[in-house]
Amino acid sequence: MYTLTPYSRLSRVPRHHHRPCRATISTHPSAVAAPPRLDDVTRMSPTNVAIHDPSSLRSTWSHRAWVATGFASVLSSLAKSVAAAADSGSVVEPLLAAYVGYILADLGTGIYHWAIDNYGGPSTPVFGSQIEAFQGHHRWPWTITRRQFANNLHALARSVALAVLPIEALLYAGGGDAASHAFVGTCAGCVMLSQQFHAWAHEKRSRLPAAVAALQEAGVLVSRPSHAAHHREPYNTNYCIVSGVWNAALDRWKVFEAAEMLIFFRFGVRPRSWSETQSEWREETEAATKP
Repeated sequence: MYTLTPYSRLSRVPRHHHRPCRATISTHPSAVAAPPRLDDVTRMSPTNVAIHDPSSLRSTWSHRAWVATGFASVLSSLAKSVAAAADSGSVVEPLLAAYVGYILADLGTGIYHWAIDNYGGPSTPVFGSQIEAFQGHHRWPWTITRRQFANNLHALARSVALAVLPIEALLYAGGGDAASHAFVGTCAGCVMLSQQFHAWAHEKRSRLPAAVAALQEAGVLVSRPSHAAHHREPYNTNYCIVSGVWNAALDRWKVFEAAEMLIFFRFGVRPRSWSETQSEWREETEAATKP
């Protein structure tokens, strides 16, 4: 940065005689601190909760209450769909709506997963703890299989409950039909359970319930081989964690890479996947972390 610093040297001369002023150009950087760069990647110090705080993997009564509330909101929506379908005698439309909800839930989890994997940090409002947890998940992915059910789902269950209840109220006021209730209930339910599907994708096949293993093989739920691609550097593929049905198309068409370019050129923010993986985030196996 160049700064223009004018000065004048006035000697003791008669008032009628003035010496000309001189100006110098300084090539030294300004002493003013440069503003923070928008593309700086927030550094985070991961903590392996499975070793340092095992109690954080257990469910609390608060967790269970939120999961119960989430399930209640989803089941209420589905029950309204069944009742409306019974009254109308039509089952095709609600089934199609439920399928669309299931498909869009997979896409929604992929978009959300991509966003918190690549942007923000622990101090980000609302999402900071989830951003830090997902980055820690890249280093110790096996810890998700050690979380108790309500512990793993309570954050999404809370979000689902707070979203579904007002949506259902609007549908009730507007005379919502079976298809609309089916869409809301299925989409919300899949989003809420996506973290459990995610955990199953990290579990050893021998420990999976037979029905879950069969659903993974059929492509109904995201499978371990499919999700494993996401845990290879630079962690920029296979973000969807319900069925993973969107992953191939999103990666083939480089949808997230295009979004990253748009965000970078518009706001100057670089995604984490563009930077070399920090050593503290490289994956460690369960055996390597045992004291």
